Amino acid sequence: MTSHLLTPAERAQLAMMLEVCAFPKPGNVDRCHDYPDTRLEHFLASVILARPALEEAASGRGRIGEIIGHAVRQTNVHSGGNTHFGAFLLLVPLLYGGDIAGGNAAVTRTDISDAVAFYKAFALTRVRMNDTDELDVNDPRALDELRERNMSLLDVMQHSAPHDMVAREWINGFALTRRGADILRQIGPGREAIVEMFLTLLATEPDTFIIKKHGRSVAEQTMENARQVLDKKKVLETFDAECIKAGINPGSIADITIAAIFIALGEGWEWDS
Repeated sequence: MTSHLLTPAERAQLAMMLEVCAFPKPGNVDRCHDYPDTRLEHFLASVILARPALEEAASGRGRIGEIIGHAVRQTNVHSGGNTHFGAFLLLVPLLYGGDIAGGNAAVTRTDISDAVAFYKAFALTRVRMNDTDELDVNDPRALDELRERNMSLLDVMQHSAPHDMVAREWINGFALTRRGADILRQIGPGREAIVEMFLTLLATEPDTFIIKKHGRSVAEQTMENARQVLDKKKVLETFDAECIKAGINPGSIADITIAAIFIALGEGWEWDS
């Protein structure tokens, strides 16, 4: 299927599906292994259930924060929890703006209403906050703090960027998303390109989801292991097994991988050639 025949929402769904089905992606749910509480089927169900919110974003109408909230509520209906919160944080502005340039413009137009809607959606997920964050969504005073500071959603992402690489994409012009899409186009079509892109990003960027769960030293060792796989000094399947055993999940890189696939599909990259 040529990607130019797809609607933007369909490209977003396809990107979500291709990311979770590509294997092996060290430490993440894929077609070869599940987590105890979250299975491949949960991810695929969310791909389907997110369609109304993705179409809403692609229409370029409404508020970005509210649309992110709609995506969370539409997919937070199974026992696997919310599987794509970080991906929605990237896909919604990219869909809203039409591409990376438009996404960059869209995030600058967010306001306090977007920030409040985002925090309410965040509170419904299992996503971890930084332990020292004074704007913790689990603290009922957080919304009052947002309103007092009159923070836009872009301001919230700026606040979170030092310790969250998905938030950092909003601040740096979706730089890793752009890089990932370029890698896919350089490698060519197919599942193997997604795995190689994932590994390349993992080898060069400390995954902030790993940092939050295990600390920076584990994230840096994970980067080194990814580099060894790319250099043919370590077997990919061994690296994958080690991550699964240790509960090391490069979840932020996975979210950026989805956004990169979405952009690459819109630029003509083919997944089934």
